[in-house]
Amino acid sequence: MDFLKSIMIAASGLKAQSGRMRIVSENIANANSTSRKPGGDPYRRQIPSFKSHFDRELGAKTVEMGRILPDKSDFRTRYDPGHPAADAKGYVKLPNVNSLVETVDLQEAQRSYQANLNVISATRTMVMKTLDILKV
Repeated sequence: MDFLKSIMIAASGLKAQSGRMRIVSENIANANSTSRKPGGDPYRRQIPSFKSHFDRELGAKTVEMGRILPDKSDFRTRYDPGHPAADAKGYVKLPNVNSLVETVDLQEAQRSYQANLNVISATRTMVMKTLDILKV
């Protein structure tokens, strides 16, 4: 039963990190988008959060995606009076997304996802070896 617990806990990590990668991908995809109307706000960076959840059936804590929070930092601006989204002063608001930060966050999520896959793989190997020992 402990093998199953290990796999289920790692699976919750896989699901959470997959959600994190989706949010980071949305941020990267919208890094250069602008508003559709003059002076309007562009895409606002999203921040994924996680929460610990006690699974009574497993008798263990698992992780799951929490709320997705908007980044409250200021938008970047660029002077471009000819742009359709420019305000009266000629400035265009750009998303508060830093592609470098998002890339690092994506790499961290990928590594965590891979670590959870390794837990599942190691657990599977231990189960197979246990079954081989019991055959003798």
